[in-house]
Amino acid sequence: MKNDFVITATETMRKYAAEVTGILGKYPNFSSNQNLNAIYGLDVKCFADGEMEVEVLTSVRGKDVILFSSSARNEAGLDLNKAKMELYHAIDALKRSRAERIIVFEPYVSCGRSDRPLVRNSVGLWIHFKTLISLGVSHIVTYQLHSDKSKSMLDPALCVFDDVPVFTVLKKYLCDHYIKDIETLETTVHNHWAFCSVDAGGEKLTQRFANAFNAPLVVAHKQRDYSKANTVESINILSAEPIEGKILWIVDDMIDTGGSVQSLVYALSKLHPAEINIVAVHAPFSNPAIQRIKELTAKKLLKRVIVTDTIYFPPSIPQDLPNLQIVPSAELSARVISKIVTDSSMSDIHKKFNAREYLENMDLFSM
Repeated sequence: MKNDFVITATETMRKYAAEVTGILGKYPNFSSNQNLNAIYGLDVKCFADGEMEVEVLTSVRGKDVILFSSSARNEAGLDLNKAKMELYHAIDALKRSRAERIIVFEPYVSCGRSDRPLVRNSVGLWIHFKTLISLGVSHIVTYQLHSDKSKSMLDPALCVFDDVPVFTVLKKYLCDHYIKDIETLETTVHNHWAFCSVDAGGEKLTQRFANAFNAPLVVAHKQRDYSKANTVESINILSAEPIEGKILWIVDDMIDTGGSVQSLVYALSKLHPAEINIVAVHAPFSNPAIQRIKELTAKKLLKRVIVTDTIYFPPSIPQDLPNLQIVPSAELSARVISKIVTDSSMSDIHKKFNAREYLENMDLFSM
């Protein structure tokens, strides 16, 4: 039996939440749910001194509340700190409104890379999770955290946690747009494609792509200058097969400043591949990422960049980057919600993707 639930969002993700709600409303088991007719409202009031207050505009007593939020680039144009504060205030308001469960759905966690407790540094991700739990969040959903070890920060006795793999959406996109049939998979992909990690730490992630498409793996061993952020000293390319003439797909969880992929594209181009592409889940595109991608594209070193919409894209970014392809994730979000509110297993969402199996049965993402 479905739990009684509503979907809402902070200002940062209202359009995305509305899209997810519209998809969920088409599911046979949810089409009659009156709560899906509109996004439940949260009113944000800002005081003259910069403080804020969030009010829940309708009753959520005894209901599960799925709250979408983002602290990255967003449709409301809020800076990171204000977006976080609105999320925290929204949770407090929902808790005071007697919501049964508060499920925070944060596809991209902006503090995900602040996950290393060293000598005297703060750990941003731990602070964020600790704040959410202390305010009363009972379930957190994220998409492709930067590190698997981050999942151990949460005590499952205090808060349920689901980090959903999103690379399946990108693999499906490659099948739909660049492979399309078994013959192409067996000839072009198996013989002429290769998947390349951004660094040694990303080898495991990229290996899953290579296995899914039965294509070779290329590993980039990156030397960093850890005294400076986002700085790469040198790159060594490791491959069991010649790269010359291959269609390369660089795989990463995110593109932030673009420094890593810029260095890697230059290193790979010296090996004369047929083309170089990038596939990534999250696209923060912090400065100077867009300029770096434009330069690589202008020099004909980079063919295409494929990312998901876990972070909002204003129209200006696709205009600046004509080779950017944005893959929607709302269908996946709707499926995740349907699993949560029916207390169903998510094993099918975590299932390993196989390109041949998908091309033989295109119903992988069926309702």
